[in-house]
This record gives sequence, structure tokens and C-alpha cells, in this order.
Amino acid sequence: MAPAMAQTNIVYAGQTFPLSVIEVPGDTYTWELYNEVTGVNFAAVPGNCPAGEAFFTGGINTGTTVNVTWLKPGIYFFKVTAVREGCTNNLKVGKMTVLESLTTAILAVNPGEICTGETANLSVTFTGNEPWSFKLQIKDQNGTTVQEFTGISASNNPFMIPVGPTVTTEYTVIEVTDSLGVQKDPSTSVSLTVNLLPRSSRIYLKIY
Repeated sequence: MAPAMAQTNIVYAGQTFPLSVIEVPGDTYTWELYNEVTGVNFAAVPGNCPAGEAFFTGGINTGTTVNVTWLKPGIYFFKVTAVREGCTNNLKVGKMTVLESLTTAILAVNPGEICTGETANLSVTFTGNEPWSFKLQIKDQNGTTVQEFTGISASNNPFMIPVGPTVTTEYTVIEVTDSLGVQKDPSTSVSLTVNLLPRSSRIYLKIY
């Protein structure tokens, strides 16, 4: 049987990644997960990983490719057994290291609507481990710019940014970094609506 493979042998808690093996005609494949391997005979001991730490997505643990959701940081092992005509043909074992979850950034703006000349507070709330840095994408009718902020400590979480655009503007964190790694999945965007001030008009008093 060809070696069992993963797209990577290092993942972050909460992520789902496939495990696969090159198919040999006539073989069927069953996968198992282990979180404790001290003294374990893989050929005789079934998978011992609790579902609260890692599980097969959709409960499917058969086939040439399976998907595993890794929930808790730690060292895990996976085993795939090839069977042909009811008899065990071979087995392979692989190792997976699960790291702490990647940091995230949550955006909010208050208030969500201002008039020209006013300001609002854009807050960025982080998960993960300090210090943080992030790239903020700012998009309006005139185009898109990116600002970078670095060296943010836990005492400044959430991080507050006063903003006072002159037109309606959308904000998105496109990258955030903490002490453990880089998260490049964009955050949910928030929009700040800017209303134009009405033209001033004269006030006439009517005297009776």
C-alpha cells in the first residue's frame, strides 16, 4: 500500500484537512485516529481519539480520502488499513501536529452612521496571543488603501481607531498576526455610512 498522506502535517485547532492514500485496485480503506500511542500496537488497538479532540467530518472514515476536523492542540496519529476480500492487506500510520488556533480580528464601528465632519470609533477585537499586528483595508468610492498597525498589546485589546471619512467607507482586516502565526482569511467587513450635511438656508421671521 502507498504511504498515507496529508496536505500538511501541521494544522491549527479548528481546521479541517484531508488525509489520503493512493488507491490500489481491489483494496478498501478504513481510517482511525489516535491521541495516545504510548505502548500502542497499531495493528491490534483501534483508534482511541475522543471526538472532542478530533473527528472524521461527516462521520466518514472510509475511502481513499477522508476529512478530519482537529479541535484541540496536541500530537495525533492516524492509521489507514487496507483490506482486500475481507483480509487485512496492510496498514500505514502518519503523524499530525495540531497547534493553537490562528488569531482572529473582529471589527465593529460605532456609530454606524455619521454626518460629514463627524467621527466614529472603529474597534478591532483580537483572539490569540499578544502582541498583534494587522492590515486594515479601507475601501470607498475613490478606491482602496491599506494601513498597517503593529505592536498591539493585550491592554489595548480591543484596539480603537477614530475614523472620520467624508464618504461612506468599508473596513476589512485582511491579515492579522499574533505570537503564534499569521491569519490571512479576511475578517467580516463593516461599513460606515457618511451623510452629507444639508445646504444652509436663510431663516426668515414672519412678524404679524
